Formats: sequence, structure tokens, C-alpha cells
Amino acid sequence: MRLFIFDVDGTLVDSQASIVGSMQDAFRNSGLPIPEAATILSGVGLSVETLMARLAPDQDARMLADAYRSAFVARRERDGATAMAPFYPGMRALIDRLAAEPETLLGVATGKSRRGLLSLIDGYELDRHFVTRQTADDHPSKPHPGMIEAALAETGCEPEQAVMIGDTSFDMEMARTAGVTPIGVSWGYHAPHELDGLAKAVARDAEDLGRILDTFGLETA
Repeated sequence: MRLFIFDVDGTLVDSQASIVGSMQDAFRNSGLPIPEAATILSGVGLSVETLMARLAPDQDARMLADAYRSAFVARRERDGATAMAPFYPGMRALIDRLAAEPETLLGVATGKSRRGLLSLIDGYELDRHFVTRQTADDHPSKPHPGMIEAALAETGCEPEQAVMIGDTSFDMEMARTAGVTPIGVSWGYHAPHELDGLAKAVARDAEDLGRILDTFGLETA
């Protein structure tokens, strides 16, 4: 068996506008200076509390995290989960294909809440795709390896059977610490050069990622 663990925001779906907008709403509603979009995106992938502590170290991170979640839910109820997070080109077709392969298991490891992930999975009818779902509700923030370790335990896979696919250095560091193969993508929220020295390979697009994943587990077969 092979286990492919996907990050969500910045890897499967482009939720940039909804994350930045909700984050800025949270700061605006809290009467605080509004951070720049690039600063917010540099921390996407971390847990919300960890990101808030970076953005406003002199404020109550938990209070700001709650303000962000409220703002995000308000946008989701207004716009719908799928409209807020469209798939990157080719990514839906790729995970559909991989999910149909009998020797391949799919999972997610995300900084999203469980509620946010389930909303996205339900909206896109992905319930049968991901056999293991690790969220920020249950684990320390990336790059702690807890999410990957839990995914391995749930699926019975060994680290050498698994790949972590993500767009940030946090994803790659988490993968390396857990002993799984780190594969980066170039279209997310960290620039490709930030993955240098961390990722085994960086995919240019969904087609390229598919080729990389198709060879995993076959090199020594």
C-alpha cells in the first residue's frame, strides 16, 4: 500500500482570498492594525493560534483565533464552502484518479479545524476519498509530526510507504521529522525556493505531481 497525505489550503484548494479576508476581518473587528496579505499567507498551514501569535505577539492569540473563526464561518455561510476554496487546476481530477487505485490510500493533514475540513469535504462530495483526516483540533501545529504519525497509525502504513504533499516549508519539515517522503507544490503560499533542501521534488502543476506520485513505491519494486 501507499499513503498519500495532502495538505489542503494552498495545495488542493486556493482559499487565499477567504483566509486573508477572514483574517483581516478578525483584526478589524478587534480594533487592531490589519496585517498585509503576504504576511498572513506566509503563515498559512500553522494552527490559527500559532499564526495569531506571530501576527500579533502582544495580543491574546486565542481571542484573535476565535475572532478569525467567527469571521470565516460568516463568509462560508454567505458564500458557501466550495466557492471560498476552488480546486487548483487538475487537482480534483488527480485525487479522483488516485482514490480509485486499490493500492493507494489518501489522507489529509491540515491546519484547518475539523469543522472547516468536513464542510469542504461535504461540499465537494469527497467523503470516500480520504481514509485519514488530521486537523488542527487534534494535534500540535505543523511542523510537529503528530498529524502524520496519527495518519500512519490509522492506516497501518510505515513511514517509507507514505508521502506528504504540501505547499509550505511547514509541510516539508513535518514530513521529514516523521520520516515520510516530502513532495512540494509550486502553486501555493510559500515560494518554491522556500522548499529547497526540504522537498524531495517540487511539482510544477497537477500533471507533474501525478507523474511524481505514480513512481512512488515503484523505484525498488
